[in-house]
Amino acid sequence: MNTHLSNLMDKEVSRKEFLAMLGLAAASIFGMGTLLKLLTGKSLEGHNALSGYGSSVYGGVNQKR
Repeated sequence: MNTHLSNLMDKEVSRKEFLAMLGLAAASIFGMGTLLKLLTGKSLEGHNALSGYGSSVYGGVNQKR
């Protein structure tokens, strides 16, 4: 792995190629995190529609009619 990283760092790239690789790396990192959340179901846990901003009436208690 160390030689692979060294070879990658020694390679000359244009600005366009660098930005493309950087974008691909960022998309991979965030995409993998989202994929893992989707597969493990962690994104569904802890989500409660009855709590948080906008979940109750303004300045009072929610009264059922």
